[in-house]
Amino acid sequence: MNNVPSLKDDIAESPRISAQSLFRSIRMKLLASTSLVLLIGLPVYANAQVAQNDLIQIDDRTLAEPWNRPGDWMAYGLTQGEDRFSPLKQIDKDNVAELGLAWAKKLGTTRGLECTPLVINGIMYISLPWSGVMAIDSRNGETLWEWDPQVDRAIFGRKACCDVVNRGLAFYKGNLFVGVFDGRLVALDASNGSVVWETRTFDQNQDYTITGAPRIFDGKVVIGNGGAEFGVRGFVTAYFCDTGEMAWRTYTVPGDPKLGFESPDMEKAAKTWSGEWWIAGGGGTCWDSFSYDPELKLLYVGTGNGSPWTRIGRNQTNKLLDNLYLSSILALNADDGSIVWHYQTTPGDNWDYTAVQQMILTDIEWKGSMRQVILQAPKNGFFYILDRKTGELLAADAFIELNWAERVDLETGRPIETAFSDYSTFPREIKPSQAGGHSWHPMSYNPQTKLVYIPTNEATRVFQRDPEWEYTPGAMNMGLDNDTVARTQIHFPQGGLIAWDPIKRKRVWTVDHSNQFNGGTLASAGDLVFQGNGEGNFNAYDAKTGKELWSFFTGTAIIAPPVTYLVNGDQFLSVLAGWGGGLGLRNPPTGKAAEYFQEGILYTFKLGGNSKQPSLVKHPRTRATGPDIDIEINEAYVEPGRVLYIKNCGRCHGSVDGKAGIIPDLATTPPEFHQIWQQIVGEGIFASSKGMPPFKHNLSSEEITYIQHFVISESKLLAENEKEKNE
Repeated sequence: MNNVPSLKDDIAESPRISAQSLFRSIRMKLLASTSLVLLIGLPVYANAQVAQNDLIQIDDRTLAEPWNRPGDWMAYGLTQGEDRFSPLKQIDKDNVAELGLAWAKKLGTTRGLECTPLVINGIMYISLPWSGVMAIDSRNGETLWEWDPQVDRAIFGRKACCDVVNRGLAFYKGNLFVGVFDGRLVALDASNGSVVWETRTFDQNQDYTITGAPRIFDGKVVIGNGGAEFGVRGFVTAYFCDTGEMAWRTYTVPGDPKLGFESPDMEKAAKTWSGEWWIAGGGGTCWDSFSYDPELKLLYVGTGNGSPWTRIGRNQTNKLLDNLYLSSILALNADDGSIVWHYQTTPGDNWDYTAVQQMILTDIEWKGSMRQVILQAPKNGFFYILDRKTGELLAADAFIELNWAERVDLETGRPIETAFSDYSTFPREIKPSQAGGHSWHPMSYNPQTKLVYIPTNEATRVFQRDPEWEYTPGAMNMGLDNDTVARTQIHFPQGGLIAWDPIKRKRVWTVDHSNQFNGGTLASAGDLVFQGNGEGNFNAYDAKTGKELWSFFTGTAIIAPPVTYLVNGDQFLSVLAGWGGGLGLRNPPTGKAAEYFQEGILYTFKLGGNSKQPSLVKHPRTRATGPDIDIEINEAYVEPGRVLYIKNCGRCHGSVDGKAGIIPDLATTPPEFHQIWQQIVGEGIFASSKGMPPFKHNLSSEEITYIQHFVISESKLLAENEKEKNE
């Protein structure tokens, strides 16, 4: 292997080069040699007994030097800097049209699939809805083992703000790590799926959940949680990979001052809050992204929105406070979790503009010198470049159209809010919506083109404060008047894929999508960008121009990001198709995908692949069942039922209009279900089979009846409208 670059030479010639610069230098040498990439592809093992000796060698050094195993996808974002750039280039823009299906696997799921697969030695590991884990032979899709965490769906189903998804796994020394929806962090033996250890990361009586992927750093595994809308206090915790014992925990917002502060950081933060904010938890949950710099020994954590969303609801005596550390990037000391520096993207967040979105670590030439930076495109619509050692703000530019802020002041680091952004008195149609200009769907960075590929959202939301809001345990606590939103017509949201130049601080090209939510991106050395979309298409684009070069219709809409890897010298490409998530719960996909039943399917492609696509099932036509229901409507129940429906049911079932997402639209509920309505809604008799939780602790029997009468009334009205259209 004469073409193998010498790592010793790189280190000897550049003794002061940063870890990221060294990584990029070695990567570029790898990219220059196609033969190298193909020769060092590791063999796949034919059965579930994976070569344990090789797996246990995947340690801190291996994860920090992934160029030594370019055929594997060992970590969530591929690198600890989360750039999702693969050096593989067997598939390139000249031959990508020859991609064909290698195999596809139906997964038996109908909830959202957001996972980034891991692939090591040709064995693929994926996470599923309700935090299940599966090991698969990546040559043919054969299941090697499965693990079901047995989450109590009756209890945790109602705690899912945005579907019962899981974004992925972590791998270290032969073990897989998964954050379970109910709060457990579990280490599994990668060779057979047996439990090595598990620990509870939070009190399961509280309204936390886990949907994000754990990350490995310095012999530890870190996990956060979600649940801010339900009234919790955010924190992030590191555990020792070998034992599961806690290494440290860092809270992201202060608690009740009467109970004391866990750290000087929390004492400092408390000065930026007012009133009794801790009653509603405060929020600031770390539900998605982490990155790690092994040279600086800094762990980067993104924090979420406040609880409630409205700043007035959190700060009864002073609505203009910053509320540290909501919507922030935190640089944590890897040894003890203390905050080294922070940058707050949206001080006093008022719109659910989280900063948990992916943080890419790279080195760029900035104003004549190399800088170690973080790149982030959070929900608020600005693209940020920060010095990752100091937290200094270098740039902040709007990457989508927005109206809540004019710009970010580079001297103070603060956004300059517009007068229009204040909805404390009047409703305002604000852009971006609570879904953000960029949500959790991962972006990627190509060091060759020096472009960032961002899945974007182009949507607005009408924000209206509820002046009568009070904190309600176990309910969605946003502080908003959702009745106003339900009655307001706004333009249909769309999404896109943009290539952003962080140096020139502008868009280079744009691809428009008809759906607001689309898959994450993968950049490769073949001058390609891959992305699935909400129309059920998996596409390849020219990385420099955005021209579509290849497309495959999957039938099921895609929100997950793809990965690429080598098996026995062949480059493969895999993506999970599974519509769902916060948008897909209550809204159907767009385009041709809307014609098909949205079942979870794992697709894998290679050059010259010629496997037959699995049969796609046409979506059964549903109709409004109101006229078939033998229940006399009490008109006095309909209006209070409507209000209760919006508060308790709409976030999953959507409007009662016949347009279902992955959760059934109640206008089409079978008449026989209405005969056991109290048992379904109140007692939760479908909790285990369908994930429909009981609401008897939140709603009285009378209130459940009100909702039923509203649903039947809407269903009958819908049937009448459909009849008129057909006549």
